[in-house]
Amino acid sequence: MREDGKRLTDVMAAIDAANALDPNTIEVDGQPQPAELAYGRRMSETLARLAPHASEHLRIAARGQHIERWTSPRASYPAGRVGYLKWRKDLQGFHARRIGDIMMAAGYDAGDVERVGALVRKERLKADPDAQMIEDVACVVFLEHYLGDFLAKTDEQKLAGILAKTWNKMSPRGREEARKLALPAPGPRLLEEGLARLRGGG
Repeated sequence: MREDGKRLTDVMAAIDAANALDPNTIEVDGQPQPAELAYGRRMSETLARLAPHASEHLRIAARGQHIERWTSPRASYPAGRVGYLKWRKDLQGFHARRIGDIMMAAGYDAGDVERVGALVRKERLKADPDAQMIEDVACVVFLEHYLGDFLAKTDEQKLAGILAKTWNKMSPRGREEARKLALPAPGPRLLEEGLARLRGGG
């Protein structure tokens, strides 16, 4: 793919414009901001730290990973793990299609669209370095920006498992970045407890 700064800028702006319509807000630097707009920008900022020379494909996938996620709430799917996995899979397909439409409008070709879609769908994790990078970035963003909210509303035993699974999703590079974070208490303890349970087969 030929590098084209204007196309990339146009796609990033269109993703941000879509996410700016999120009716849900979070506080960023003391100001309310549309939740998915903030998430996309945090993904881009974290990717820049982990992979400063990331390709256009990777930068687009990171920014748009949750595009318009609020339009398909978790509550619209059945409770339980099966419902959760179906929700996640359907969302990944939706996000890939929305980003693809935006990319085509900006002048990217079908090959570029398919590559970004594969990254958003996280195909070939572990085997595809770019897909693994998206996973690493998402995990670091969760730990850095959203763990505090989970601590406030999630049972400690359940959260210990979530943290351990998050850790196991990351590559050594992702874990290196995660170790630099000042996790809110009792995050580090729960992570160790969760990892111990996984090692013990629990």
